[in-house]
Amino acid sequence: MTAQSRLSFRLIIVSNRGPYNLHTTQQGLRREKTVGGLVTSLLPMVESLGGVWVAAGDPEGRYPSRPGRPSFDLRYIHLTPEQVQGHYHGLSNAALWPLCHYFLDHVHYDDAQWQIYEQVNQQFAQVALEEARSDDVIWVHDYQLARVPHYLRHERPSARIAFFWHIPFPSVEVFRTLPWRRPFLESLLACDWVGFHIPEYARNFMDTVHNVLGADVEDEFVYYAGRTTRVLARPIGIDDCAVSHQARSRRTVQRVERLRQTLKEKKVILGVERMDYTKGILERIQAMERLLELKPELYGQVSLIQIAIPSRMKVQAYRRKKREIDEIVGRVNGRFSDGIWMPIRYLYHSFSPAELVAYYRAADIALVTPLRDGLNLVAKEYVASRVDADGVLILSEFAGVAYQLPEALLVNPYSTEDMVAALVQALEMSKNEQRRRMQAMQDRIKTQNIAWWAKEFLDRMSSLIHPE
Repeated sequence: MTAQSRLSFRLIIVSNRGPYNLHTTQQGLRREKTVGGLVTSLLPMVESLGGVWVAAGDPEGRYPSRPGRPSFDLRYIHLTPEQVQGHYHGLSNAALWPLCHYFLDHVHYDDAQWQIYEQVNQQFAQVALEEARSDDVIWVHDYQLARVPHYLRHERPSARIAFFWHIPFPSVEVFRTLPWRRPFLESLLACDWVGFHIPEYARNFMDTVHNVLGADVEDEFVYYAGRTTRVLARPIGIDDCAVSHQARSRRTVQRVERLRQTLKEKKVILGVERMDYTKGILERIQAMERLLELKPELYGQVSLIQIAIPSRMKVQAYRRKKREIDEIVGRVNGRFSDGIWMPIRYLYHSFSPAELVAYYRAADIALVTPLRDGLNLVAKEYVASRVDADGVLILSEFAGVAYQLPEALLVNPYSTEDMVAALVQALEMSKNEQRRRMQAMQDRIKTQNIAWWAKEFLDRMSSLIHPE
């Protein structure tokens, strides 16, 4: 596939969240880049190809690219408070999110929220069709917009439609509890191709469409209702060069020195997560407590820095989880702290990417132990930041990224015993062993970086425009 053929079409990106927050000021409209893996991954692609990014946002409207700026336009859709509550906080995050992460006790199915979800998805599809030319590829992203392809295909049968599902896709036994399982699956099969991070999620999807819809499945292809859908597994990458460059910068080195001087502990363990019940923060702190019970010689010698970034606090399950974590942090620090040393340093606020890189470099051990995660880019960013190829990554076997980073210490985050054993191994690991493991992981994330991920999908999109 030549570069010219890849660049002979535009992208219409459709996602719940856009690449910029827009702010009205006296000087005019100011764009503030949003932080997140989706934006970081897609922005270079849409900048190079051109097109339109359709997302929920205010103020509503179309915002053309500016001279000398990225060559794509924004199209923002205003959602009412009732739509945000029913679509985002409701069906998306009170039903689909816990369902796909196997937290069935958190799932809440509501017919009224389903109707709002349908309404919002139809609204997104209509705007995308207004923006899409005949040769454009419409690329829809994630579980919040799973019904968009249905409306796209219904209104424009010839449309070229792709979808990427960024969270885990659960087993058929779990997914079939969804009352609206057939319309969800049929909508995804309205796409020309559907992407997932790892083979496990792709297999789960194909098993589900076969068992629920009776679709025919062969290799990477699903045949249903006269259409063929290709199913791909490609884990999203990071810009490893940018992370490594940031880690080597003078400002980062100064931040690391200040952090280490402030902490004074000989060993620093780091956890970085959104505040979410799927991330295993509570289990991580329980493991730290058990480690100190078993290894009193570690008093004053090691601390866990737990960064918890506020998220979805309008959802009751998230507020409840935060209270539980607040309480256990207070209890563990009250039990073991000597007034100067604290075993848990709990930071509940947002951090810039540059600030996080400083924490990555300062940490001897990264504890990335979600109970279930679609991929997890924190693990990759920690590896990319280790410019001396040292440090230890402890990684949940239930994070999708474990498929790419088998040299990490893989653990069952539900097992306190397993977590403690991994922490002891990490604390005692020789520098040579650290470098052997870290270099192997660094080589892989350099090979399978964001440019690799983008090329994989650009080639597939080009085949929709230029069939072989």
